[in-house]
Amino acid sequence: MTDPATPSSLSLPASMLGEVNSKVIYLRGLQEIWFIGTLLFVSIVCQVDRILPFILIEPIKRELDLTDSQIGLVTGVATALCYALFSVPIARAADRGSPRLVLLGCILVWSAMTGLGGLATSFAALAASRFGVALGEAGAIPAAHALIARRIAPDRRGRALGLFSMGIPLGTMLGFALGGAIADAQGWRVALLGAGIAGGVLVILVATLGPTPPLRQHGDAVPFLRTARALLASRAFRWLLLAAIGVGFASAPFYAFTASFLIRVHGFSASQAGLAFGLLQGSMGLVGTLLGGRDFDRRRKAGNRRLLATPARLFLVAGVTASAALFVPLGWLSIALFVPTMLSFAFMLPGAFGAAHLVAGAGHQAMASSMVLIASGLLGPTMAPLLVGAVSDAAGDAGVRHGLRLGLLLVPIASVLTAAAMLAANRHIAAAAGKPATA
Repeated sequence: MTDPATPSSLSLPASMLGEVNSKVIYLRGLQEIWFIGTLLFVSIVCQVDRILPFILIEPIKRELDLTDSQIGLVTGVATALCYALFSVPIARAADRGSPRLVLLGCILVWSAMTGLGGLATSFAALAASRFGVALGEAGAIPAAHALIARRIAPDRRGRALGLFSMGIPLGTMLGFALGGAIADAQGWRVALLGAGIAGGVLVILVATLGPTPPLRQHGDAVPFLRTARALLASRAFRWLLLAAIGVGFASAPFYAFTASFLIRVHGFSASQAGLAFGLLQGSMGLVGTLLGGRDFDRRRKAGNRRLLATPARLFLVAGVTASAALFVPLGWLSIALFVPTMLSFAFMLPGAFGAAHLVAGAGHQAMASSMVLIASGLLGPTMAPLLVGAVSDAAGDAGVRHGLRLGLLLVPIASVLTAAAMLAANRHIAAAAGKPATA
């Protein structure tokens, strides 16, 4: 059975259809375990470095005398600009060259800039360091996805993407739990410096993965702008991008402000908020990515074109429960009601990237991942934390108690819109494959 929404079914030019050299033997056994385990560790440390400022917001805000709006700029705009400017060119380099070397360069950049963030003495210096972290991370996931596409057999890639995506919840759990504990005991600067130093271990591990098999190209290499235009011509891919934008609007303020919400509204300490939120996010993320990968592989093998049906339903549930979580009077109940939101973010990752790879075709997986990451990391992280921070500041100026909960209503609204976009993407993937969607 052919893959749904293959490039040929989307009328992409034949010259764009690269494939892994047919002589390549996909990894098996212990080699596959080491390969995926190494990439999982990369994903964990990448997420720790990305998430740390969220649990460190309160001490950073006090020491550097920042407003919530400035926090929104630091946690959102710096990252979004890097993804917008550098993600696609870096992904193109990973697709056409050595994704391993690209990944090594990304690790060096983001680790160094994370450590330098611990030395920041002003808003400008902190923002510059986060810009550097985002620059390194902009190419990390696309390069890792390109490695998976070249070394893991197609029938196991959903599982591999799910295992790699486990780094996000694991990194979130470690970042919140350890970051909060270190901040309370040693200060926020030590947390950032330690995370930067830890990134050096990744360089050694990634270097052990060995050379990456080259792609066999049909015809001349196609400029990446032409590749991007061809993908954007697909309705299925456009709806995937809209779903990714919705995820960005839901997840960016959720991660940036939920710990602060628990501290301000329910009286948690940084350690308590980091432990409770981090452990739950981590455990739900582990469950979500594993089940999401299995769900995607199962649906694909069965010929089911509703590849994103399950994560779409989860986002609908999350929209309801997250709304309730913002207004219940008990802290533990609020955290419990945030669980479906945590689960939905993790569950959708393997399916969203897997569907994007199917639409893009062989040799363009990193490009597809990059465009999905830009969609989720540009508008949402740029605007959503800033909007939530502005609403919080305005509510506080107007005398509204705990105005942050009003700003965070953006999370459930965006979750429902994400579900709608995923359901639309299902229909167009099915139409592209020439087969009606099945339940």
